[in-house]
Amino acid sequence: MALLEIRNVTRRFGDLVAVDNVSINIEAGEFFTLLGPSGCGKTTLLRMIAGFDLPDGGQILLDGKDLAGTPPEKRPIHTVFQSYALFPHMTVTGNVSFPLKMAGKSPDEIAVKVKEVLDLVHLSDKGESFPHELSGGQKQRVALARGLVNRPRLLMLDEPLGALDAKLREEMQIELITLQRDVGITFVFVTHSQAEALALSHRIAVMNAGRIEQMDEPSKIYSFPVNRFVADFIGRINILQAEVLEAAPDHLRIRIPGMGEVRAPAKTGAARGQKGVLALRPEQVRIAAKIDDVADENHFPGKVRDFLYVGDITTYIVDLNNGARIEALLPNSATGRAKFFEIGDAVKVAWPKDAGLFLND
Repeated sequence: MALLEIRNVTRRFGDLVAVDNVSINIEAGEFFTLLGPSGCGKTTLLRMIAGFDLPDGGQILLDGKDLAGTPPEKRPIHTVFQSYALFPHMTVTGNVSFPLKMAGKSPDEIAVKVKEVLDLVHLSDKGESFPHELSGGQKQRVALARGLVNRPRLLMLDEPLGALDAKLREEMQIELITLQRDVGITFVFVTHSQAEALALSHRIAVMNAGRIEQMDEPSKIYSFPVNRFVADFIGRINILQAEVLEAAPDHLRIRIPGMGEVRAPAKTGAARGQKGVLALRPEQVRIAAKIDDVADENHFPGKVRDFLYVGDITTYIVDLNNGARIEALLPNSATGRAKFFEIGDAVKVAWPKDAGLFLND
């Protein structure tokens, strides 16, 4: 039996269906992420699990018990918010011990548990500090410590790293992974950051307009998106309009406007004349000044239109000679090399015929 079962849950606000018949099973010890754009329903779903909001239909069960009628403070669930929600007039120790005091624990038990959790989040030397004396990352760790101190069955994190700068976010991601592994508590994480979801999660549910588009482990969602929305939302990708010319058991032959005929992996149910898109990751596309034509690759000449340099990699935007546009990625592995090509350079792009996915439009 799953730790948390969400069964056909729906939540409406007037005519808006914020959560639309969602079902999810989350296992004990899992780092589970709800990922989607703003307004997709992920925070509404989190609020219903916590008990801050009630579903209009469906059930939410924890350890097999229906949570309907159980108020938030009686649920073995804690939520960590982006704003941290620390008490400014309390020290770190005061903030972390607050849930234990509310639960009527003895001073001796509180002291032991607070020390344990502050050690866990590497803040044992900050017990007497006040929130205004802490950095953003330290405040986030205090909020996590407060959420973990009474060992909830479920810790929910609503955009918890959103207020941090990029470098600190990366550091906190590593700390979150380690922390979750060490304490073994189930984490339900809400974010709109694809990179964060891919880095942290055991499984991801991609949400859009109140529904779950795809639910799977990160590598499968990235490499095998089930539809155009997921493909386009997760990372950079080429989305190329396509029509099936031939659907063979081991390959597709498709036509892409401004490019011509292309080979692609086989797709179950694809048929001649079907329209859709070829979803192709930039890292699957080779780019070079010269590429020999080989039988197992699609290859096209073009010119560099623009590029996006981000330190370790450069993404090149290439206008092909026959009208289409495609992105290709190159690692900047050569010492001191900022980029390989300039705007206007003639190049060739190629990708294996078993790369990419044909998705229904």
